[in-house]
Amino acid sequence: MPSRVRLFVTAMAMGLMAASLGKAQDANPQNAVDEVLVLARDRAGLLEKQPSTTVFGLEKPLLETPRSASFVSDTMLQRFGVETLDGLTAVSPGTYTASFYGVPGALNIRGTLAENYFRGFKRVENRGTYATPIGGAAQIEIVRGPPTPLYGAGKVGGMLNFIPKSARDEGRFLTDPRGELTATVGAYDKKNLTGQIALPVKLGAADGGVYAYGEVDDSKSFYRGLHPKRQLAEVSADFDLGGGWSTAFGGMVYHSTGDVQTPGWNRLTQDLIDHQTYVTGRDTTLVDADGNGRLTPGEVGFYPFGSALYIAYGAVPKSDPNHTLDTGVGTTRLSPRTVHISPADFSTTRTNTLYLDLAKRFDDGGVLKLQLFYDDQENRRFVSYGYPAWFDSAVWEARASYAFERDFGAVSTQSIVGASFRRFEGRRRESFNSGMIAIDRRDIAFGATPTDIIDSPFSTEPADVQGLQWENDNSSTWRQAGLFFTSDVKLDHLTLTLGGRYDDYDVAANDTGFLPFTVPGRQTDSRGKATYSASLTYQTPIGLMPYVSYAKASALEVSQAGDLAPGLVADGSWLSSGDLAEAGVKVQLLHGTLVGSLAGYRQNRTQLSGLTPIVQSTRAKGVEVEVRWLASNHLSFTATGNAQHTTVEGPDTSFQYIPAYTAGVPAAQAYGGSYVIWSFGGPSGLPGRAGDYDYSLIPNSVVSLYAAYTSDVHDWGSAGATLGVTHVSKTSGTVQDAVTYPAYAVVNASAYLSHGPYTAELNVENLFDTLYFTPDADTYANLGALPGKGREWRVTLKRTF
Repeated sequence: MPSRVRLFVTAMAMGLMAASLGKAQDANPQNAVDEVLVLARDRAGLLEKQPSTTVFGLEKPLLETPRSASFVSDTMLQRFGVETLDGLTAVSPGTYTASFYGVPGALNIRGTLAENYFRGFKRVENRGTYATPIGGAAQIEIVRGPPTPLYGAGKVGGMLNFIPKSARDEGRFLTDPRGELTATVGAYDKKNLTGQIALPVKLGAADGGVYAYGEVDDSKSFYRGLHPKRQLAEVSADFDLGGGWSTAFGGMVYHSTGDVQTPGWNRLTQDLIDHQTYVTGRDTTLVDADGNGRLTPGEVGFYPFGSALYIAYGAVPKSDPNHTLDTGVGTTRLSPRTVHISPADFSTTRTNTLYLDLAKRFDDGGVLKLQLFYDDQENRRFVSYGYPAWFDSAVWEARASYAFERDFGAVSTQSIVGASFRRFEGRRRESFNSGMIAIDRRDIAFGATPTDIIDSPFSTEPADVQGLQWENDNSSTWRQAGLFFTSDVKLDHLTLTLGGRYDDYDVAANDTGFLPFTVPGRQTDSRGKATYSASLTYQTPIGLMPYVSYAKASALEVSQAGDLAPGLVADGSWLSSGDLAEAGVKVQLLHGTLVGSLAGYRQNRTQLSGLTPIVQSTRAKGVEVEVRWLASNHLSFTATGNAQHTTVEGPDTSFQYIPAYTAGVPAAQAYGGSYVIWSFGGPSGLPGRAGDYDYSLIPNSVVSLYAAYTSDVHDWGSAGATLGVTHVSKTSGTVQDAVTYPAYAVVNASAYLSHGPYTAELNVENLFDTLYFTPDADTYANLGALPGKGREWRVTLKRTF
């Protein structure tokens, strides 16, 4: 986005705050609008109703917390039409659609992938294994920065915390049963059913309730050939047991099929992005000799090192018959609904999540809490350009904490101390090391053929045929034991927040794959690490709260299954460090009807990169703004925006696939196979990037503006509508002279009509059918780009009782 646009957005937000500041300075606190009336005006769910413990572990509203953070209520999810993590970009600054090959598993926050939490506990890694479900959320909290010491070690970039629905209504138990049924139909054969019920329960002296949520989705996709299905069940129970004791327990079960990863469009050129002109053609040199519908290793070369599908950069000759297109060569105009997919592609995921809390509140206000958490994930997938995987991972955590308050004259404190233990066990099986990968080989305009579907270990071959093996088969365990504290020290309008944590780690990994390309044998290591944070805030009487914050963080460098690679364990790079410096101001004006924040940050963070993983350092800086305004009883506005710049610190020694044009090979002589470079940050003049380079796969700026209208309740019922636009600046690949993806703006709209217990909702996404692109991630980032989904609509009928 041009700098003048970023300046306009920031000036707009600050001007709105400044205009309101003049009114706030003259306001008499005794004449302030009652909080109940303010919340009654909040018909789109924009304002917090409960303090949060997500940022520092202490109960504080996010608007009084010295860290950039946002919350999204279930009402807001409905009114803004948010169904997946991708949609949160519209309501939270500093975030971006990070669909990992089309599967929205995690958000991108401040330039790197965020971590997913459930009720404050980190889940098994999910970068794009399956679409993270959010339909059963009572609230989603997005923190831009490291997790609180209470939650454990984590990256400084950001985190997303999922709060499930429960039988508590704003802290109190429901007194009457409540329920809801919804049925949704829409474009591309969308079909979705949900049901939820909340029941008050009294068992002797125990008073509480149970909440259950279920969802079934069987919808085809905008992209031809994709048919994701999912089933979700969620149960929570909360009870006050008497004598200050309380408990909460529950869980979530998830199953999905069809969350197939796709690179989208292959054979990238600027002409393809600008005019949808696609180079067609197929190679017939390699043949499916045994007629099994795919290329087995023996049909491609001798296994494991003789794959004829790739050529290393600088090799002579630059092309061969296997890379040359020899039939159907030409061009065609490609539809955004046509992507890289085949009938052989599949993905199946199962997850189970359980939790148990037991708490005791003492007469002096102190709270002792004991918590248990468990999460597992199993995923089997095959992507027919040559990537099979099988993940099977589980993690459990026990946590004990004690929260208390103390006063020392004019100084008041709110603190929490505790300990935790976390253990992970997982197995990651993948195949890609032999070079049996060729994204460009398939002519996606023609469709999949047996000579561009690569073999996989899931296939069963005859005894005389060498099939593809699990080239990586990594079994990994690690455990983490930690002590933590956080304390708020308040003197008049000044608050100092200090937090710290010390963790002791034991890690082990052993890759017994067919071609692991890593150190042999079981690798073990252990280490201790301290992390800390410090923040200072000043609460002014006019509704402004400036703050400064600094955090030093550490995190395990886990792979897609949550495991640690043996090579990282052997060289000691399995535990990384990061830091964050942030300054900003939180705003509460016009009697609390205008809230927002402005923050600037500088962070250093690491990420894994390459097929044989290396730890890559990044640094980033940026500015974020968020405004929510209840303009009247009927009208509300939200505005979010950011300007950021992320740099990858060189040299980048990762192994990468590169587009043919960077190797100097014409399309018709290259697309039958792949081109690779052993070290992306090699000497100047290579296709990669020597030294530091811009991480251009994410936009420098994302700005969203939304307006929501809600009518009064009449005899005929009530109605409302939401309209908004999100503007995303340009992105590009990371090689030199990379393909550039233009900036774009997407408009979304929704409306509803309620009468008694019945509600009808209409959502239209990408109202003007804008064509846009999201570049692929990681090793194949320069080989593919996913076209954005075109116009989609859905209608939901809801019955409450």
